[in-house]
Amino acid sequence: MTNGTSGSTAYRVEKDSMGERQIPIDAYYGIQTLRAVENFSISGLHPLATYVNACILIKKAAAIANGELGCLPRDISEAIVKAADEILAGQFRDQFLVDVYQAGAGTSHHMNINEVLANRALEILEADKGDYSRLSPNDHVNYGQSTNDVIPTAIRIGGLLALEQSLYPGLSGAIAALDSKAEAFHDVVRSGRTHLQDAVPVRLGENFRAWAQILSEHLIRIETASGDLTLLGLGGSAVGTGLNTHPHYRYQVTQILSDLIDQPLRPAPHLMAAMQSMAPFVAVSGALRNLAQDCVKLSHDLRLLDSGPKTGFKEIQLPPVQPGSSIMPGKYNPVMAEMTSMVCFQVMGYDSAIALAAQAGQLELNVMMPLIAHNLLHSIEILGNALAALSQQCLEGIIANRDRCHAYAEGSLALVTALNPHIGYLEAAAIAKESSETGKPLRQIVIERGLIEADKLAEVLNLGKMSQLPES
Repeated sequence: MTNGTSGSTAYRVEKDSMGERQIPIDAYYGIQTLRAVENFSISGLHPLATYVNACILIKKAAAIANGELGCLPRDISEAIVKAADEILAGQFRDQFLVDVYQAGAGTSHHMNINEVLANRALEILEADKGDYSRLSPNDHVNYGQSTNDVIPTAIRIGGLLALEQSLYPGLSGAIAALDSKAEAFHDVVRSGRTHLQDAVPVRLGENFRAWAQILSEHLIRIETASGDLTLLGLGGSAVGTGLNTHPHYRYQVTQILSDLIDQPLRPAPHLMAAMQSMAPFVAVSGALRNLAQDCVKLSHDLRLLDSGPKTGFKEIQLPPVQPGSSIMPGKYNPVMAEMTSMVCFQVMGYDSAIALAAQAGQLELNVMMPLIAHNLLHSIEILGNALAALSQQCLEGIIANRDRCHAYAEGSLALVTALNPHIGYLEAAAIAKESSETGKPLRQIVIERGLIEADKLAEVLNLGKMSQLPES
């Protein structure tokens, strides 16, 4: 390795199997990262922080395991671990430069990780960056590893981290907010609607309780789907045979990684299978898509119930969080619900791309893993963040318009449904038709026709009883 200047820029010279290149002297990335940056100027999207963390955690665990097994000198193992800890603490984040759309399987990103760790570890050892004869990205940081077992493991670890840090808190917060409103609105009766037409009355609180139940069931589905993420193919090396690894490495590195992230990780029963199949990622993504679909429905329901204020339902008031129009003064829009729908549509799109990428592997490897990694982790994070924002800036501040709800429920023609057992469907339909044509209240028509005594009618058309759910 040699150093020099090019114009006003100081540089070092690094060499790989294709030749030599000049690297900025202060850069922690190396020659293979530089080639990837030059080759893949595609989207401007760089690796997500969670994905970087997952890769660094794997490298830390591998350095510890290989140091303990005698495969790496102790000083080198310790330097790599220290460098990893610095990155996990937030340092050197600007050194991870490779575009999301890159070399198949993620080799470019993987080497970016290896080079940054190697060059920082060299500094820790009081050596020069780029002095790979002392500590090498390939021979030391990547000892006993391959892109082909590191990247699918990183997707698993990243998925587990993102679920714990983003999705589960956001989803749990939404469930709690909905449950709280269910209690607050338990006595509020509103008109049900099917086909967007009047239906029998329901409790507003039960609407919120139903939404909470729906999200709770999705939480269980996602937790179940994520179970397969805990089975790691790390130690499989290039094709799943464990070439160039210590016999105990796969077990030791998995236990260390399990301790680092406080998750019950285990070696996969068949390393080759864990490398080739993207099924665990498809399962989690599918569970996220399923959640997203119901979140869109929830968002649309909130918008409908808040529509108005003069020409819509306006049965609830969503908290206004910002002006809604650049031209119409005093207008407030259901922006948090709108944002949630947009995020959910993106998650659905990501899921479609993941499904296509998952079936595109050949023989011993799926080379589409960079796309799967980005789409899956981004789905988890944006959906969790959206639900957290929806809860804090929308759900928790919802107010019920009790008078409006009661008026709609009392005026609904669908109330005649409760008369069916007493006067029959056809007679009830005739009453509804007369009410619609004349504007007379249903109760008045029933009394005028002498079909039911007033006291009995009041009992039959009691809104509170009609909207009460049966006890489970």
